[in-house]
Amino acid sequence: MRKILITGHCGLVGRYLAPLLSARGFLLSGLDTADSSGDITRSADIEQAVRGCHGVVHLAAVSRVVWGQRNPELCWRTNALASEALLNAAINSPLQPWVLVASSREVYGEAKRLPVSEDIALAPVNIYGKAKLAVEQAAINARNGGINTAIVRLANVYGCTLDHSDRVLPAFCRNAAEGLPLRVDGFDHLFDFTHVSDTVAGLIKMVGLLEAGEKGIPPIHLLPGIGTTLLEAAQMAVRSASSDSKIVQAPSRDYDVSRFVGDPSRAKALLGWQASIPPEQGIAQLVTAFKQQAEVMDRV
Repeated sequence: MRKILITGHCGLVGRYLAPLLSARGFLLSGLDTADSSGDITRSADIEQAVRGCHGVVHLAAVSRVVWGQRNPELCWRTNALASEALLNAAINSPLQPWVLVASSREVYGEAKRLPVSEDIALAPVNIYGKAKLAVEQAAINARNGGINTAIVRLANVYGCTLDHSDRVLPAFCRNAAEGLPLRVDGFDHLFDFTHVSDTVAGLIKMVGLLEAGEKGIPPIHLLPGIGTTLLEAAQMAVRSASSDSKIVQAPSRDYDVSRFVGDPSRAKALLGWQASIPPEQGIAQLVTAFKQQAEVMDRV
């Protein structure tokens, strides 16, 4: 049985990905501070986790732009330096496992044209994006060390009530379900929201390519390619909840990318993958999940 390590397996993407890989016959191990299985910033933990693995899905990170801005040293140490150490551990492992790196649309910064293709210049504007770009460069360089690597760029993944409560869509959906005001940091900010079910379906396709020995895979977007403004997303949440929640505009943050829509055509061509859950449907599903969660809590 082939063994795959998932770093950050307790996070939003990891908790959805793990059951799918297990169902496909892989033996899984994890590295995540959330369940004390290990810390990506500790070299001994990395080396122990990689040992005996045939593949690595690298999701562990300081996972929010705002957290990176608040603690840039931790963001760089976790997202850049620890990721490079993980790649080196894979190179030095007797099995030399393939490594699939989860990057971000933040590597593009403020793109001049939409939709954004994977081949445009990379110009991150915040520490999170700069650290993710460093991971990508390390992953490409690691190919010279004999391991197979691939990069996926994710965009605004959502879809679970267990996600961080202050992430934009969970916050919108929870507040709409509870009839509370929705704070929108920039009505016209435009994003490419990706349901977590679509994200993990794309990751499974990537794992399949790597397991088949496909080499030199270029960076690939896993996103629907549908632009939705924050105001539109908030309105979708309120409409889905049939609530009277007020939508309140607040100042945007100066380190946030304000507009991004990605081109998904490479994923369709190379993976046969395309997103199946458009934002309005996914937001409605998340609102329903929050309502059901509230009903359960009321009965307790």
